[in-house]
Amino acid sequence: MKNLLIDYTTFDVSPQRIMESERQNNGKVIVTGCLQRANAKNQNGRIYPKEILMREVKNYKKVNIAESRALGELDHPESSVVNLQNVSHNVKDVWWKGDDVMGTVEVLSTPAGNILKELLKSGIKLGISSRGLGSVEELYENGEQAVQVKDDFELICWDFVSNPSTHGAFMHPSTNESINESYTKQKRNSVGKYDKVNNIISD
Repeated sequence: MKNLLIDYTTFDVSPQRIMESERQNNGKVIVTGCLQRANAKNQNGRIYPKEILMREVKNYKKVNIAESRALGELDHPESSVVNLQNVSHNVKDVWWKGDDVMGTVEVLSTPAGNILKELLKSGIKLGISSRGLGSVEELYENGEQAVQVKDDFELICWDFVSNPSTHGAFMHPSTNESINESYTKQKRNSVGKYDKVNNIISD
């Protein structure tokens, strides 16, 4: 049975470089960097085999990017459908650099896109996150438990999110099961911190 698979990659960019991108791209914010990594366990404990990602990236480029509809949202919905009301960006190109899926992303002048642009200008650290449908299987890698994505995986899109997870992957401006373990864990920890603060204030 296929589930909604969500995984995150760190997105890091300075406000100065965002403004530089606007100046050099006729007001458009265009960013380039790592979208996803193959053959490596991410912070969700999942591994995406390169051959599976290569197939999905090839299809995504051939259809979605070629037809200018490689759209993504600001924050992940619990859905396999891209909601046009929440679209913030469009992926313009993807390619491989070793085991990394690299990409060029244009931030759109939609309501969600304008929010995304202002967040980036304010220096807010965001993540870019893959969304897809597929099943997984458990395995052990170097004595540690991991989960590997199976061959039925289908890539839907890449979204911008508030909680990154893939280690060491960054994006920069260009001048020319519903499975969401990281989100659930972070949300739970965040609520706990606020509860402690509230208790201290109450005391």
